[in-house]
Amino acid sequence: MVISSTAETLTTCLVQWPYNPMGYVKDNDADDINYDELLEDMQKETETDNPERTAAGYVAMHLLGWGAKPYYDKQQHTLHWAKLFRLGNDLDETLNYNVRILGRKGVLVFNAVAQPSQLAQVKASIPGLLANVSFAKGQQYRDYSAGIDEVAAYGIGGLVAGKVLAKVGFFAIILKFWKLGLLALGGAWAAIKRFFGFGAKEE
Repeated sequence: MVISSTAETLTTCLVQWPYNPMGYVKDNDADDINYDELLEDMQKETETDNPERTAAGYVAMHLLGWGAKPYYDKQQHTLHWAKLFRLGNDLDETLNYNVRILGRKGVLVFNAVAQPSQLAQVKASIPGLLANVSFAKGQQYRDYSAGIDEVAAYGIGGLVAGKVLAKVGFFAIILKFWKLGLLALGGAWAAIKRFFGFGAKEE
């Protein structure tokens, strides 16, 4: 599901893929990841995939670096990071802020696409988002049952590297919707209201 939204002081494209049933993501690698080395690997992979992107009709992507270095909140079981991109021959940079909320059997996925100068504003919006989104009882991260629940193929590092997303098309599609302006699909408007604080939290 793609959600685009505008506010008086912040213009972003909020992309919500409400739930990815990839399984229980183990977080025991969170403290051991060298994110600088991971970034280098991601940059190489991005450049390697560019011919495939352009052949599919999308612009090339150039990963410039971290907009915000990955951070995993062990108490909330949420993963945060931001990447800086340049698209094709465009000299402007694009910020892609990511949040993953881990649950018992999968993750909730939220991305905000904005200008790098809006990083502080995007960060300020995240607590309100997290306050209005949660897994139901019995489906939370702490409810995991070893030997019964499926374990995801990737850990924290894999989520940051984007291994659970298609190599071609996902980010390009995000940007296409972003450049189109305000857009709401399906139940998106209810999420928009909750995100900006004028909707009640669903029980």
